[in-house]
Amino acid sequence: MIIRELRVTPVAFADPPLLNADGVHQPHVLRAVVELVVADGRGGEVTGLGECAGHAWQLDWLELVGSRLLGTSVYETGALAGLVAELLAGRASDVDYGPDASWRRWADRTDPPESRGPAPVPAPAFDVRRVYAALEVACLDAQGRLAGISVVDLLGGRVRDAVPYSGYLFYKWPGHPGADADEWGAALTPDGVVAQARRMVDRYGFRSLKLKGGVFPPDEEIAALRALRAEFPDHPLRLDPNGVWSLKTALVAADELADLLEYLEDPVAGVEDMAALASRTSLPLATNMCVTSLDDVRTAVERRAVRIVLGDHHIWGGLRAAVALGDVCRAVGWGLSMHSNSHLGISLAAMTHAAAATAALHHACDTHYPWNEADDVVVPGTLSFVDGSVVVPHGAGLGVELDRAAMDRLHDVYLALGREHRNDRAYLRSVPPDFAPRMPRR
Repeated sequence: MIIRELRVTPVAFADPPLLNADGVHQPHVLRAVVELVVADGRGGEVTGLGECAGHAWQLDWLELVGSRLLGTSVYETGALAGLVAELLAGRASDVDYGPDASWRRWADRTDPPESRGPAPVPAPAFDVRRVYAALEVACLDAQGRLAGISVVDLLGGRVRDAVPYSGYLFYKWPGHPGADADEWGAALTPDGVVAQARRMVDRYGFRSLKLKGGVFPPDEEIAALRALRAEFPDHPLRLDPNGVWSLKTALVAADELADLLEYLEDPVAGVEDMAALASRTSLPLATNMCVTSLDDVRTAVERRAVRIVLGDHHIWGGLRAAVALGDVCRAVGWGLSMHSNSHLGISLAAMTHAAAATAALHHACDTHYPWNEADDVVVPGTLSFVDGSVVVPHGAGLGVELDRAAMDRLHDVYLALGREHRNDRAYLRSVPPDFAPRMPRR
């Protein structure tokens, strides 16, 4: 059960022009596929799969850790966590990847990662957890394949056979500048948002809906929520302004949204403003921004800042940490949902296994998958939405198989792009050059 090889393949897949508080999604998402090759003890091998963001710094860090993984046991994930923390000490993700950056494009690098030197400031624990999470998922997938059992069983067993997800709505342009309109069309008005929601519900069966806000003035987004409530009277609704409202604006908006929302997610930035808002509204407040680790829990509890936390195994440090978060939420009386960013089927499978093992999950999970499923790297047929839920994949490990031809194609797209990181704000500025977002939005 010894690790023989770590392969990290950066890929780029198509993404619509989805608007958010920071800007707009670029035409392609950068992700990375992690393959952990492990000896099976019988002369053969299995390959565990993981997935993470495709930023250049994350590729470098995975490459660095991979150079020290060979010969270690796939079961020793505790030692792996220590190794990741040790190797990434003194490194950082907030380096300059612009045209004058000293770090060369990932595909052209031939020098060993340890020779590139540390970035100028220490790596945040947040980033270290993201690197470990991709490796832990691959370890658990390999462990499941070796034992012939599902990852959900490695996480303690399933408490549900299917995991409910929420339809993730975005304001969006009809298509990227210079390109034809995509199949989803524009969603820049309440009617456009409702049309997008109708398509989501009809196609995937979602039974709850979330709107990514922080794009337009709050009164316009509240109007969109009212239009959604009129069209979907029985669907729980959520709004996520990504922390760009002022406290003054949030106090007014919370009153108007009190009869509309299941919860309001990160309307303001920081635990202090969240606490101030929570003390003056009955509307449940949720976060994936001010509670992102166990270190944040005590302050948020003492300040009574939130009532719901959105976990994310990529951020919290793996699937076991995501399941453990459910126990924490139950202990302190918080509700639990699951955060999402643009992802492929490997992450959807991992999210589904974690959610299936988490008894305290009381709210449908977020997922971007409907926006990106056309360019997946897993063999089709395993993952699908039925009545808004994904059945836990059958089979050993994560229960999904890599479509290598698809991955190779998306890797070629990555190489052709020549881009190393995601920057929604820069992309929006490139369209109307005078764009300058102001925080808080109002």
